[in-house]
Amino acid sequence: MGKKQIIIIGGGPAGLMAADLLSTAHNVSLFDKEKNVGQKFLLAGKGGFNLTNNLRGEELAGKYSPAGFMNRALSDFDSTALRQWLSSLGVPTFVGSGSRIFPEKGISPVDVLNKIRAKLTEQGVQFHPEHELAGFDNDRHVTLKNNNQEVIHKSDYILFALGGASWPKTGSAGSWRTVFESMGIVTKPFQASNCGINISWPESVRQFHAGKPVKNIRLSADNDEESGEVVITDYGMEGNAVYPLVPTIRNMLNKNMPAHIVIDFKPSNTEEQLLQKTGGKNVLTKEYGKLFNLTSVQMAIIKAFTGKENFLSLPGFISSIKKLALPVDSLRPVAEAISTIGGIDLKEVNDDFSLKKYPWIYVIGEMLDWDAPTGGFLLQGCFSMGHYAAGSILKKK
Repeated sequence: MGKKQIIIIGGGPAGLMAADLLSTAHNVSLFDKEKNVGQKFLLAGKGGFNLTNNLRGEELAGKYSPAGFMNRALSDFDSTALRQWLSSLGVPTFVGSGSRIFPEKGISPVDVLNKIRAKLTEQGVQFHPEHELAGFDNDRHVTLKNNNQEVIHKSDYILFALGGASWPKTGSAGSWRTVFESMGIVTKPFQASNCGINISWPESVRQFHAGKPVKNIRLSADNDEESGEVVITDYGMEGNAVYPLVPTIRNMLNKNMPAHIVIDFKPSNTEEQLLQKTGGKNVLTKEYGKLFNLTSVQMAIIKAFTGKENFLSLPGFISSIKKLALPVDSLRPVAEAISTIGGIDLKEVNDDFSLKKYPWIYVIGEMLDWDAPTGGFLLQGCFSMGHYAAGSILKKK
């Protein structure tokens, strides 16, 4: 079998992984809109470089929606395989809290990206920065814009890894949707995921408590719940206990249903246990904070969203400690989100992420309509999709 000409457009994790596998057998050219590949990858590393998660099998696959969408890709290249691949690059990893996997201390996102790029260069991958997608046709041509000039390339296979619409300053703005729609590919508008939520705080909360953490709580929305912490912001709240509930909140808002997030400030205690702390004595409202070990920000939130009668009643106040409903106005904008849903409708792709209408074209990464929480699952999904799509091409004659 002769070497095929492969074009990859998009130099994020999905595109880089595909380039690594494909360049072992074919000629690979990688185009990216920015001056350097991996811009969102670098930005993701600023908040703690969580590369993947130590979950495996059904536990790992269960983190992705829609259910089953990522199963084949994860079976082909799971978190263990990713760690082995990183190790082969000289990037040892360790398992941190919450089964999250990080590079060993002293290894920066730039270090990891440089090692990936060096490996691809050694394998013959040709990098073409500052090339933006302008169009493609049904004869394996792709048109790219560079320095305001359009250049047409032809290849045997094309892999698009153009990203979603989160963090647009990295070059991933989702503007490619119009190109695909012009070729008859159905796409969906991008929506924020893994993002903060907008809550109309009274001034007593916003002015004095914005920026403060609320720790060791349990949040719930509809039938889903998550433990962890949040940070109170001017607009509402954000944090690791909020992000996993965003899909549920988003679904409620999309259906024009009232959306609430419910806080349990003392998940380790029942209402009865909290009541026992009083020792049967009368308790003044000014003693609530000390008695129940509530911070000033917790007290402010409870007071703001508890009716006066319940606040003055000890059983009513304890009920608010355990189950305080906060109305959610909306989600934060797509541009502020860690990730997005939307993009190419999954009905448009085969199991190997090739387009049904153009089977020589593959679409991978966040440009497809899937979702996953933070904790290493987003990067793992992109790496797995890149590996699986590349493997599919390698099997073709």
